[in-house]
Amino acid sequence: MTLVLAGTVAVLYAVGTYLLLQRTLTRIVIGLALLGHGANLLLLLAGGPPGEPPLVGEATSGVVSDPLPQAMALTAIVITFGVLAFLLALAYRSWAVSRNDEVEDDVEDRRVAAGKRASVHDEEVGQ
Repeated sequence: MTLVLAGTVAVLYAVGTYLLLQRTLTRIVIGLALLGHGANLLLLLAGGPPGEPPLVGEATSGVVSDPLPQAMALTAIVITFGVLAFLLALAYRSWAVSRNDEVEDDVEDRRVAAGKRASVHDEEVGQ
C-alpha cells in the first residue's frame, strides 16, 4: 500500500509540475492544487502506520501515532488554500481585463533571458 501511495505522490508532483509550466493561468492554478495535494499525501505517508491516539494514559497497545505529520498537513492545507484563493483572484482579474487567461511574454523578460544588457546610451537613444 505504501508503494501505491508513493506512486500517487510521484504522479501528482509530475502532473502538477507539468501544469505549472503551461502558459494559461487556469492550468497554473490546477497544477498548484495538484502539488498541494501531493505534498499533503506525502506528509501523511511520512506519518507511518496508524496507531492509537497520542493521548497520555489512553494507549492500550504500544503503537501510538505521530501527531506532527497530521499537524503539518493541516497547516499545508491552509497555506495551499490561501495561495489558491489569491491565484484565482489574479486569474479572474486577468480574465476580466483582457478576456484571456494566457500569460504573455514581456519584452523586457526576453531581453534579460537573452543576456543582453541595456546601457544608458541605448536608453537615451530610445527616448
